[in-house]
Amino acid sequence: MADKVSKLQRSKIMSTVKSKDTKMEVNFRKALWQQGFRYRKNLSKYFGKPDIVLKKYKTVIFLDSCFWHGCQKHFRMPATRKKYWEEKIAKNTQRDKEVNKYYKKLGWNIFRIWEHDLMRKDNIIFNKLLKMLKK
Repeated sequence: MADKVSKLQRSKIMSTVKSKDTKMEVNFRKALWQQGFRYRKNLSKYFGKPDIVLKKYKTVIFLDSCFWHGCQKHFRMPATRKKYWEEKIAKNTQRDKEVNKYYKKLGWNIFRIWEHDLMRKDNIIFNKLLKMLKK
């Protein structure tokens, strides 16, 4: 199935996809800051380049989008270039597992928070994180 837009237009669309400072990340970080936690963001010196690093608490936080990380509930395979996307998402999920294993081995806390969990109004995930950090 052919793409519905030209290659140039598709390139422009894809170039607007942000890899950091997305709306969900900014909102999450603001809430964390308001609770008094100080962090570093998108540090490339840490394995897997976590979205948020709380060094004092030996905690890394990854805010995973449902599309790029293959969410079981919300991921929908694109109709075009299926083989490419299957391989891409498989590599992403494999890398996520390797990153988790790495930080567990170091004794760090790892939080992987799905995009759909951040959109919930009840803040269950955020409250669990706060509870763990305040121990």
